[in-house]
Amino acid sequence: MAYFDNSATTKPSENAVTATAFALTECWGNPSSLHSLGTEANNALNKAKKQVSSLLGCQSENFFFTSSGTAANNTAIFGAFEKQKRLGNRIVTTAIEHPSVSEPLKRLEQNGVEVIKINPDKNGKINEDEFFSSINDKTILVSCMAVNNEVGSIMPIPTIRSAVKRAKSPALIHTDCVQAFGKIPLSPNSLGADIITVSAHKIHGPKGIGGIYLKAKNIIKPYMLGGEQESNIFAGTQGMPAILGFGAAAEDAKDIQENSKKVAELKSYLVENIKDIKSVRINSPEDAIPYILNISILGLPSQPIVNFMSEKNILISAGSACKMGHRSPVLTAMNLDSRVIDSAVRISFSRYNTIEEVKLLIEAIKEIDKKYGKG
Repeated sequence: MAYFDNSATTKPSENAVTATAFALTECWGNPSSLHSLGTEANNALNKAKKQVSSLLGCQSENFFFTSSGTAANNTAIFGAFEKQKRLGNRIVTTAIEHPSVSEPLKRLEQNGVEVIKINPDKNGKINEDEFFSSINDKTILVSCMAVNNEVGSIMPIPTIRSAVKRAKSPALIHTDCVQAFGKIPLSPNSLGADIITVSAHKIHGPKGIGGIYLKAKNIIKPYMLGGEQESNIFAGTQGMPAILGFGAAAEDAKDIQENSKKVAELKSYLVENIKDIKSVRINSPEDAIPYILNISILGLPSQPIVNFMSEKNILISAGSACKMGHRSPVLTAMNLDSRVIDSAVRISFSRYNTIEEVKLLIEAIKEIDKKYGKG
């Protein structure tokens, strides 16, 4: 099987599986319990937190586990709004955010909050002047993903801080780093972000666990209420199997530069071998993250392309797994031709992909072009 749907989810690494099994079979205590098994679990939790925080480039006391990346983004959006709402009523974001950001913002907009959404250009990039000029002294939150999940475009996160300062804005800066974490070097300092959200299952960890970095615990109001877990930031008994798996996956992902170089070589080889095919259109910008390539094969709709590939044991996607069956809002916001949008597929790599798998993908694309292509 040649798996190229790593932006949807990744195969858990062996170390992540081992750590998860350890939590299920041996270290299964509640980390809040005040006995030896609880203490062992709490120690394991703190170790995992340090492993993930190290990859994120932050102090472990500023990082908190959540039940998913979606839960982390909801916590960031609703928590920041509740804390900041007395200071203004404007939120600035982009039109190409993940649904776990865009849907909470839609809810706030329906309740009277002014939400400014900046459209990308045809390369999936945001016009910085337009984006920054939308930030004013009534802006309480700026939310912008670090890497787009469909086309891989890299957003101008490090320059947002200066725009907030120029506008004399009280805005908090949130960045959804789910597609960037563990793939490109980043840290709160390099991004200038107050809030960063991440997920485990995009870096070969288990599903059902994410996390949120907060510059200070008091910059948001907790969204998930209940117990005092995660310093009152996200209530509920911690999912230790997933947490330990997340820690192990973060440890495995430390060699970001070497992994990125390998993936970039695979992507470059693919692009060089398909870019001159008449029916193929490349929708990702040239400087996109190496892990994501969005293309269209004109002549066949997206889902039949995915089906054709699947029959050959090559697994790609028709776009974001969170928007199955719908025309891509990202490609639509990029104002691409409807033919291009309707035949678009996402190819997403991991460090475990091989050149042999890429060659199989190339041959399959050429076969689709020969049978159905309309350049």
